[in-house]
Amino acid sequence: MTDRSLQGATATGARAPGGTAKDSGSEPGVGELVGQMSEQVSRLVRDELALAQVELKAKGKAAGKGAGLLGGAGLFGAYALAVLIAAAVLGLATVLDAWLAAVIVGVVLLAIAGIAALMGKKQVSRATPPMPAEAIDGAKRDVKALKGQAPAIDAGGGQRR
Repeated sequence: MTDRSLQGATATGARAPGGTAKDSGSEPGVGELVGQMSEQVSRLVRDELALAQVELKAKGKAAGKGAGLLGGAGLFGAYALAVLIAAAVLGLATVLDAWLAAVIVGVVLLAIAGIAALMGKKQVSRATPPMPAEAIDGAKRDVKALKGQAPAIDAGGGQRR
């Protein structure tokens, strides 16, 4: 092949003598594809880890709130017990007025303790189990997609990129 025929071949997008494509519209090589895959997998792993961190932070916050409410329920329960004990003492000391007021206050405090305990239990149950379930499910879908079993779908219903 002469220099003139080589120039014509490279101008039309054919491979140059070194084996590289000169045309910008040609398909990427294996090395470039492996590089893109490596970049996309590392970005995917970073995104999944960020999702897990956000999910664990939210569950930790809910668990803390629930524990605080349960602590408050315990405190109100202790106050109610003290008031009920005082009511029993006052009930024995007098016939009606003072102990009746103490019993009413004690019942109200017990009701508050019960409501706070139910709210605390609900908050703690939201935070368990302390695993990032959404992130784990997403990672499993991504592994299947990499194996070619199914496309990875994000929470919005679209395909992940």
